[in-house]
Amino acid sequence: MLRYGKLARQAVSVISYLAERYQADAPAISSAEIGRTRKIPAALAAKLLSQASAAGLVLGTTGPGGGYRLAKPPGEIRLVDIVSLFGRSQEDSLCPYSLDWCGKGEPCPLHEGFVKLKENARVFLEETTLAVFLKPPPPPDPS
Repeated sequence: MLRYGKLARQAVSVISYLAERYQADAPAISSAEIGRTRKIPAALAAKLLSQASAAGLVLGTTGPGGGYRLAKPPGEIRLVDIVSLFGRSQEDSLCPYSLDWCGKGEPCPLHEGFVKLKENARVFLEETTLAVFLKPPPPPDPS
């Protein structure tokens, strides 16, 4: 199971900003703007975007007018793609009795619930794309 920790949440926040403004020909957006808008330090936003760029999720350009854009349409980038890059794998048992209670005899009373929770989280991250962040286009001008 992937642990959806603070760094993964911040990465989703930063990259979802690019999804909200996605257009095939949109100009690049600076990490400073993204950090300011998402209330994340600019240096952290730049670091997250740099790592996402190395993984092929975003495209980065340097120099005047530089910044970041999504490498693919939002519907082609899943949350699991981001979370797996910035989250940690958590193989620990969620059993409240002890780390090795479930799996070594009769499961605890919460075992099946935790199994479902882990499966639901996995399915959610695999099936949800950045398309959920797209803003609908403005209505046409009636004049």
